[in-house]
Amino acid sequence: MEIRPFQIHDEESAVQLWIDCGLVVPWNDPHRDIRRKLQVQPEMFLVACLDDQLIGTAMAGYDGHRGWINYLAVHPQHQRTGVATRLMGEAELLLRAAGCPKINIQVRNTNTDVVEFYESMGFKVDDVVNLGKRLEADD
Repeated sequence: MEIRPFQIHDEESAVQLWIDCGLVVPWNDPHRDIRRKLQVQPEMFLVACLDDQLIGTAMAGYDGHRGWINYLAVHPQHQRTGVATRLMGEAELLLRAAGCPKINIQVRNTNTDVVEFYESMGFKVDDVVNLGKRLEADD
C-alpha cells in the first residue's frame, strides 16, 4: 500500500469512496471541499492506494493553533486492515512537522465505531460543545 498526497486525477475515486463510506451529506459538496483543500495545505490531503486503486483518504490541516482531520475514509473492503491507522500516522507526522500541538476531530455522535477507533489511537472525547455557522447559503 502506498500513501501519497492527493492528485487531481484522484477526485472521482475519492468522492465515490466518501459516498460509499457515508461521509457525504447534503450540505457539503465534496467536489467543492476538494477544490478548497487544494488551495490550503494540499500536501496534507493524503490518499492510500493499493495496486493503483484509491482505498483511503485523510484530509489534514493546521490553522496555527490546532490540527484537524477530515474525510478519513477507508473502502469498506479494506476497513480494519490498518489502512486508517497508517493514514492517521502519516497525517500526524505532517502535523507535527508543521508545529501542531493538538489534533481535533469531529465525529457524528451516532458513529460509535469511529469514536472507538480514534480512542484506540489515543484520542479522548473533549468536554466541549461544537458550534458552527454556515457562511454560504448552499454550503
